[in-house]
Amino acid sequence: MSGYIKSEIDESLATELFSPLPQVRRLFSYGMNAIAFGLTGLALIPLLSILWEIMTRGISGLKPEMFVKAVIDNGFGNAILGTVTMVALGALFSVPTGIMTGIFLAEFGQTNPIASVVRFISNILTGVPSIVVGMFAYGVIVLVTKGFSAIAGGFALAVIMLPIIALTTEEALKLIPTSQRLASAALGGTRFQTTFRVVVTAAIPGITTGISLAVARAAGETAPLIFTALFSQNWSEGVLTPTASLPVLIFNLYNNPDPQINQLVWTTSIILLSLVLCFSLLSRLVTSKRK
Repeated sequence: MSGYIKSEIDESLATELFSPLPQVRRLFSYGMNAIAFGLTGLALIPLLSILWEIMTRGISGLKPEMFVKAVIDNGFGNAILGTVTMVALGALFSVPTGIMTGIFLAEFGQTNPIASVVRFISNILTGVPSIVVGMFAYGVIVLVTKGFSAIAGGFALAVIMLPIIALTTEEALKLIPTSQRLASAALGGTRFQTTFRVVVTAAIPGITTGISLAVARAAGETAPLIFTALFSQNWSEGVLTPTASLPVLIFNLYNNPDPQINQLVWTTSIILLSLVLCFSLLSRLVTSKRK
């Protein structure tokens, strides 16, 4: 008798599971999908309009020789080199520190009160205006060394990048299933072996995404570099001298009435967007090969 009742229940559940949805629910689902797609398209309109404006105004002035000329010669080669240099310096400071901080927060600091303080400070730093970071770097580096430099600019960008990398690394590590940790421990792996050989390896795509986000934000920052690296219309003589960058070039020359200079600004905007896009694509390529 109980078997008969169970079979009847199973049949009713199967019928309900495979039967089509009621008309009202289907209409509601279609309506919600339409609203979601509509709002997504509405949000993309400002972004696409800005990209279209930059491309239409800047592409006509793009010439190959501009990549090897300085700003003083109506080029942006020195600004590209300065941007790459300062972002690389910032990444050199922030990526190892941010990854190790994220590993500590996710794997070793669950019950450590210090981890709560570090996480709280990281969350605050993500919301600090970039101009405040620039003033901090100015007081720490520029006033001490008595000069603007790429080192100071890289330090400011590192402060901006560090909390982003730390928090995204922590979240990426938390997404790794606990079963993988238990399997490694069952095979005799120590805590450090499990963390660095299993968990971190599996979380590399998420960590790479966090680094990409941090680099993309740092590459477009202007205010910190005004306070630290200043600007140079010619090629920089080293990392201890004022250094040009693409965002500061756009900021300094945007209101210049000279049509040739104004064209240079729009073309520089294309180059800045292209650098960020190329780095994102490169990181995705490396991540896909790692998978």
